[in-house]
Amino acid sequence: MATTYAPTHTVEFTEDDTRPMRRLRYGLIALPALVILVAGFQRRWMSDDALIYVRTVRQILAGNGPVFNPGERAEASTGTLWQWLLAAVGLTGADLAQAAVHGGLLLTAAGFALAALGCLRLYGDSSMLPLGAPLLLALPPVWDFATSGLETGLATCWLAGGWLLLVTRPASVWTSVVLGLGPLVRPDLGLVSAVFLGAQWLLVRPGRRRTLAGLGAAVALPGAYEIFRAGYYGHLVPLPAVTKEASQSLWGRGFTYLGDFAGPYLLWVPALFVLAAVLPVRAESRDRLVPVLAPVLAGVLCWAYVIKVGGDFMHGRMLLPGLFLMLLPVFLAPASRATALASVGVAVWAAVCASVLRIDYEGRVGPGGIADERGVYVAQNADPHPLHHTFAGADWHARYGKAARAAEPPALLLPGPVRLAAGTPTVTGVYPVLGHNGTSVPLDGAALDPIGLAYPLAAHSERVEGGRVGHDKQLPDAWVIADRGAGELPSGVDPSKVEAARRALRCGALAELREATHAPLTTRRFLANLTGSFQRTGFRFPTDPAQAERELCGRD
Repeated sequence: MATTYAPTHTVEFTEDDTRPMRRLRYGLIALPALVILVAGFQRRWMSDDALIYVRTVRQILAGNGPVFNPGERAEASTGTLWQWLLAAVGLTGADLAQAAVHGGLLLTAAGFALAALGCLRLYGDSSMLPLGAPLLLALPPVWDFATSGLETGLATCWLAGGWLLLVTRPASVWTSVVLGLGPLVRPDLGLVSAVFLGAQWLLVRPGRRRTLAGLGAAVALPGAYEIFRAGYYGHLVPLPAVTKEASQSLWGRGFTYLGDFAGPYLLWVPALFVLAAVLPVRAESRDRLVPVLAPVLAGVLCWAYVIKVGGDFMHGRMLLPGLFLMLLPVFLAPASRATALASVGVAVWAAVCASVLRIDYEGRVGPGGIADERGVYVAQNADPHPLHHTFAGADWHARYGKAARAAEPPALLLPGPVRLAAGTPTVTGVYPVLGHNGTSVPLDGAALDPIGLAYPLAAHSERVEGGRVGHDKQLPDAWVIADRGAGELPSGVDPSKVEAARRALRCGALAELREATHAPLTTRRFLANLTGSFQRTGFRFPTDPAQAERELCGRD
C-alpha cells in the first residue's frame, strides 16, 4: 500500500506533551543551518568574480553609478539584487569583501533554516526525518559556495523563502512580489520565478482581476529594472551573459560539467535512496501536490538550462541551486519505514562523502577548464581563507597588481608581459583575471578584460572555438590599442591590424555599441539604447580586424 504524507488521525496533546515536540521541531530547523554555518566558515574565501561586484559597488559609492569603469556603462554584476545589497551595506563603511563573504554565509544558513521550516509547515507532522538536508550538507561545493562573496547565498535564501511563502501564504500579493524577484537574484532564476508563480496560481485559482494584480506585483520590480538596464546599458542582459553566450546550446560540454559534479561524489547513490523513499508516496490534495512538485520542476529546468549553455568553469557552482530546489520537498520528510531506511542510507553516504570523496584536481584547474575555484585561490594566495587577494603564491598575478598600482597616467597595461604605452588619459589595465584587475587599477582608471565580463567590445566579439567554458572570448591587443591607445605602438603589435580595428570601430554596429555605452546619457540616448537593446545584445563581430572592417564598413 502506498504511504501518504498526510496524517491519518488526530491526537490531542497536553502542553507538557507538546514541549518536547516543539523543541524537536526547533532542532530540525536550527541544526542544518548550524552545520552549514560551521562548514562554510571553515572554508570561507573570496572568489575573484566576487571582487567584480566589489569594484562596481565602490563605483556606486563613489558617485560614478553602477558601472565597472567611469565613462563606460557596462553591467558587470550578474546578480543585480546582490550588488545593491552590498551597496547598501557599503554605506555603513563596512569592508565590502568581509560583508560579501559573511553576509553570503548568513544568507545560506537562513536558506537552510527556511527549507526545514517549509517542510514542517507543508507536512504538518511531528515525526520528521532528515533526507535531503544531509545530502546537501555532505557536498564540498556546498561548503565552498556558502561563502565565496558571490550571490549564491542570496539565491539559496530566496529559493527557500519563496517556497516557504508558496506553502504558507500562497494567496498573498507579497508572495507574488517575492516570487517575481528571481531575475534580479540571477537572470537564469527567472525560470524558477515562472514555475513558482504558476504554482501560486494553481493553488489559489484567482479570478482574472486578481491574476492580473498578482502578475503585476510579480513583474513590477524586475520589469522596471529591465527598462532601466536596456536604457542605461543598452543591453537586455548583464554583460557576462553576452560574454558567455547564454542563448547558445553546448549540450556536450554541459553534460561534461554535470558529470564533473555528480561523478566524484557518487550522487547517484543518495539519489536512489531519495527516490526509494518518495516513489511510494501519494499526495492527497492539490494544496500539497503543487508545492511538492513545483521546486522539483524548477530544479530540473535549472539543470537543463545549465547543461544547455555548457555548464560553468567553477566546479559544481551552477548546479547547486537546481539541486537545492529538487531536494526542498524532502529536505525533511515525514517519518515512515521507507523514509527511515532511506535516511540511514543517505546518512551513511553523507559520512563517506564528507570525509573521503573528492575531485582529483583539488587546488587546480581540471579537465575541460573546470576549476576547484576555492582551491585555486587558496593556493595562489598562500592563504587558507583568502579575502583580500595578495597572490603571495602566484607571482605573475602579484607582478601585474604591483605594476597597475604603480603606473602613472597616461598608461596602458596589456596582458601577458606587462607593457606600458602612452596615449590613455588615465591608467588602463587589461588583464583576464578581472576581479584582481579591478582591485589593482584605481577607480578613475579603466580595468578591462579581454574576455569581456566588463568590457563591451570584448563581450561582443565572436567565441574562440574550443576555449575554456566561460573564458572562450579573447580580444586581441590590436582592438584594445585601437579603442584605448594612441602614440607609439608596443612591440609585437601589427600596425595594420590596429588601423583596421580603428576603422571598424567607426562603422555600423560597433560605432553604435560605443555610442550606447560611452555617449552622455540624455533622454534621447536612453530611448535609443532602449529601442535598440534587442539587436545590440545579439550583435557579434569577428576578432580579426581586417575581416571586421570588411563586414562592418563594406570594404573589399
